[in-house]
Amino acid sequence: MSALPERYRIMPDSEVERAIWQAKQALGRELTILGHHYQSDQVIQFADYRGDSLDLSRRAAEVREARYIVFCGVHFMAESAAILCQPDQQVIQPVIEAYCPMAHMASVEDATIAWEVLSALWPDDLIPITYQNSTASVKAFVGQHGGAVCTSANANEMLTWGWKHKKHILFLPDEHLGTNTSLAMGIPHEQIGVWDPINPPDPQMLANCRIVVWKGFCNVHTTFTPDDVAVARQRYPGCRVIVHPECTHQVVAVSDATGSTTGIIRYVEQSPVGSTIIIGTEWHMVNRLTQQFTDRTVAPLKRSACRQMAMTTMPYVLYVLEQILQGSPQNVVTVEAETAHWARMALERMLKAN
Repeated sequence: MSALPERYRIMPDSEVERAIWQAKQALGRELTILGHHYQSDQVIQFADYRGDSLDLSRRAAEVREARYIVFCGVHFMAESAAILCQPDQQVIQPVIEAYCPMAHMASVEDATIAWEVLSALWPDDLIPITYQNSTASVKAFVGQHGGAVCTSANANEMLTWGWKHKKHILFLPDEHLGTNTSLAMGIPHEQIGVWDPINPPDPQMLANCRIVVWKGFCNVHTTFTPDDVAVARQRYPGCRVIVHPECTHQVVAVSDATGSTTGIIRYVEQSPVGSTIIIGTEWHMVNRLTQQFTDRTVAPLKRSACRQMAMTTMPYVLYVLEQILQGSPQNVVTVEAETAHWARMALERMLKAN
């Protein structure tokens, strides 16, 4: 991880916090800070907009007055913001090395192999859809082939969109979101194939599939198990369990509901006072809901935190803000022009469809 100048490392938290607020005030409308729900409380407090991937993609496309967009999240999110923002805007990531492991489970090279094999199986009858949790280059590949991006909040709508255009979908890079969404839409298990880029399947084994999902996963959400759900029900009789659709289908099947990060927040908001909600997603967001909704019981299914999100801390935020004030922005996220063009096509198809 990038080394911070020593003065940022030794500053007391209270001094760092005060300095960030001062820097925000000095930059005024030239600055917009976007923060993902999985950020820590210390960091999320500075966000002008907080949300899930879909919310923040929209904000990146809509923010016009800010010269600088500081994205507190992971790299694929900052890339998407850089693709969608205006040419005169700069997207800055406090910790440039904070990336999503799942996003790097699918490469353009491997996607090309899968596309060629499946296109031979279904000539001119295949469309790619990639989860937002993917690299800009994979988004560009999808854009070039007529496909779109989706998030966990709109995966249902985007699969519906895909099947309106073609009879078959290649879904990258999260096996579980693709599987859970398809099953919820009534697609039977036998029509859902899995593409393992390390050990590609015999194409004929996929001949009857309507969707082929990439063998990728989220470290945070696949840690939950059906036993965790059973333990929660024993500990909290009468509770309701809601989990993120990046969890395995075995976990989803024994839960009461699934939802994106925004969907989970809405679920808690709409639950009756006095109810008990157990949540299977990143711990920082669950902990924030626990503190916010004290008139009901909110608890994590298990403590599972995203290490990459946690890499963004207050000293790094202060560092990039002060570098902006000094006229030498650091950690600027850029995407090569052709990649940005095609990735923007895939992102805009999503935004137009929603």
